[in-house]
Amino acid sequence: MFRTALRNVLAHKARLLMTALAVVLGVAFATGSLVFSQTRSDAAAEQASAGYDRIAVNVGVDAVPDGGAPTGLDERLASRLARVPGVAHAANRVDGSAAVADRNGRLLGDGDSHRGSNYAPADRHGTEGTDGTDGTDPAYRFTAGHGPTHDDEIALDASTAARGGYRVGDRVRVGTGQAAATYRLSGVFRSDGHRLTDGGTLTLFTTRTAQRLFATPGHVQSIELAAESGISAPELAERVEKLLPKGAGAVTGATLGRIQANLASSDQDTMGQILLGFSLVAMFVAAFLISNTFTMLIGRRTRELALLRLLGASGRQVRRILLAESVLVGSVASALGLLIGTGVAAALNRLLGTASSPAGPLVLSPATLLSTMLLGTATTVVAAWLPARRAMSIAPVTALTGSDTPTPATARSPRTAVGAALTGIGVLVVVYGAVGAGPDARTVIGLGTLLAVVGVLGLIPLLARPFVAVLRPLLLRISPVQGVLATRNTTRDPRRTGATAAALTVALALASGLSVLGASASHYLERATTHDFTADYLVKPAVDSARLTAANTKAAAGTPGATVSGLNQSTGYVLGGSPAVLTGVDPTAVGRLMRYELVGGSLDALTRGRIAVADYKAKEAGWHVGQSLPVRRGGKSGRVTVGAIYRADPQSNLLPSITAADSLVARYDESPHTHVILVATDRTSGGASPATYSALTHALGDDPALAVLDRSAVEDEYSGDIGDQLDIFYALLTMAALIAGLGVTNTLALSVLERQKEIGTLRAVGLARAQVTRMIRWEALIVGAFGATLGTLLGIFLGWALGRTLQDTVSGYTLVLPWGRLAAGIALAMTIALLASLWPARKASRVAITTATSAA
Repeated sequence: MFRTALRNVLAHKARLLMTALAVVLGVAFATGSLVFSQTRSDAAAEQASAGYDRIAVNVGVDAVPDGGAPTGLDERLASRLARVPGVAHAANRVDGSAAVADRNGRLLGDGDSHRGSNYAPADRHGTEGTDGTDGTDPAYRFTAGHGPTHDDEIALDASTAARGGYRVGDRVRVGTGQAAATYRLSGVFRSDGHRLTDGGTLTLFTTRTAQRLFATPGHVQSIELAAESGISAPELAERVEKLLPKGAGAVTGATLGRIQANLASSDQDTMGQILLGFSLVAMFVAAFLISNTFTMLIGRRTRELALLRLLGASGRQVRRILLAESVLVGSVASALGLLIGTGVAAALNRLLGTASSPAGPLVLSPATLLSTMLLGTATTVVAAWLPARRAMSIAPVTALTGSDTPTPATARSPRTAVGAALTGIGVLVVVYGAVGAGPDARTVIGLGTLLAVVGVLGLIPLLARPFVAVLRPLLLRISPVQGVLATRNTTRDPRRTGATAAALTVALALASGLSVLGASASHYLERATTHDFTADYLVKPAVDSARLTAANTKAAAGTPGATVSGLNQSTGYVLGGSPAVLTGVDPTAVGRLMRYELVGGSLDALTRGRIAVADYKAKEAGWHVGQSLPVRRGGKSGRVTVGAIYRADPQSNLLPSITAADSLVARYDESPHTHVILVATDRTSGGASPATYSALTHALGDDPALAVLDRSAVEDEYSGDIGDQLDIFYALLTMAALIAGLGVTNTLALSVLERQKEIGTLRAVGLARAQVTRMIRWEALIVGAFGATLGTLLGIFLGWALGRTLQDTVSGYTLVLPWGRLAAGIALAMTIALLASLWPARKASRVAITTATSAA
């Protein structure tokens, strides 16, 4: 049986090529996803935990007594801990955020990892040295110069120094959330992964400077202890804990390393799951190609299989031969896909290393090997099982004497009935999930989508005829002869046409659904951010530790021709009996900086000590213009009047729920948090321009810790991620579309083999080679248009349903149909189908008339 299967595979290797290629691509996608995500996960975990092996015990603030603000640890504690038996040395640590500017004043580094810390060399007694001359800090290895020894010095990691073009002795501008300052570069170093991530920056200060910038004088955030030889970390931790003050705790470095590794790994899991999901979609699409190919091959071998049965082989044995063929094809193709996927993962690992997702040694686990091999082989076998079972249902005598005329799809066939039932149930379930399923809506929609898609796939053969009938008049106008032949050939076997189009349907359904959701989300985010933003520039912190202050707002106002206001958030209010957040603004300037669409009242009321309230907040609390409300914050109380109500979105990043004048907020809160600073420029002074940008940056102290964003940068900041994520998803779905294209190629190629006599006859009666080529291409375009149109309609429906689940929690979300992207998706599918027809069309045009007309 195995020898027969092997012989059949070798005999039909050309016809099985596309099937094998589909499996190769699907398995390569799955392998690449698993290997890439596991490699990144392990690399991130290793980076996050690197360096903790040199720390025996880490002492930090464990709790804040009496709920007060944390002040850190007394720096003298390190000296006491250094004298604990078993402690080799102790190092104080003070960490924060520090932004390094390049020579043009731009922020250096990728991502959000801009760290600052102290250089803590140990003296001969094991405690931190006072001037850095008695020892070295084991956390850092200097490649040039030395650690900072004076308050006006810093040291930079080697990568940051190289990117900025800095050498020892250069002057470097650094921002830390306080006023930016210029320091002398004393040294360049390398460090552990947990202190310095790939693409990030790390700046070292003296301990005294770091305390001033990131903590309070005389205090540190943690103390690292190294153990003497022969002392275990848990034992040392027990000794140390006896000397710790209330609120401090000790944990071993190994424990910290495991915690950091787990956190880093979990960040990579989401992307790995997304990649794996798309690879399963690719394999699902490949299953249609595999099933279609085996259906056609078995159809052409009906007489051969019938002869085997007449010679004594049972139906079960013949079916085993066919399934053995699928196992051979699936296993060989899976092995090749495994190799290609591993290579792709290795290339992506080198090209896409970032601070949050670093590159590392390639990880190819036994579980990945086994799962991908089983995935490819099992998909091939399952997809080939139904054609094999259908072939064995034909009696041998009938197979020897009967024709290969396909069974047309009818409205009364069991497949059609089941498909219609599943489609109807699936649509009803999706609609229920969209309009009334509550918190489980997305789960319900997912179940309904699965039922509807399976049902539509069952109905595709029946839908092929009416779709082609709609296109027929257009094709007759464009190409009367080839159009008629193409439509007839497409509808001759609607099951085959449907199976070929099904792959494109699945790919386009996902792509269209993502397009609808993405366009709707982008429109919503634009409404929630840039729609409200009428200023020219927005100033925000560029690093975690940076805090905007009233001094920054005053400095920005020094820009020539600038109108400026900070959005100064003040929390902890009880307004009219409801918790509230007030945002203080300059009432004379805010109208130029943000768009307030008034429902009632006037924004001028802010200058008279009144407040303006967002419509959703007013509706929720039952407030109206002119209403006087009691206000209380802490021990202060009073009354305010609602002077205006304006339209706003609850998720808006800029437009506040309650707007008040800065003077009103100052009665209750002397130090509100400045969220952002808005700046509009006078057109007579040059307006928004590079010169104005430079003037504003200079007015803010050339501080790299503060980001100055123009209008386009604001849009990218708040809504650009949606477009980037969609581009990634579209790229991933391209794999499924390519596999669907292979299905078109394979179907047409096998169709040409089956129709050699017909094609030869057409050539004999006068059809030119170019006309035969156009006929095959029209067939491909019809299949592509059919699958793409059906998939796009499914995607729009799915996008609408998922969007409905967001409307209850995201006020202002509306359905937006991106007609351009939807049309581009259909055009891309038809282009793929057209390209897929090139080879079959060429083969058809080269059919020899004499050979074809004499074929049995």
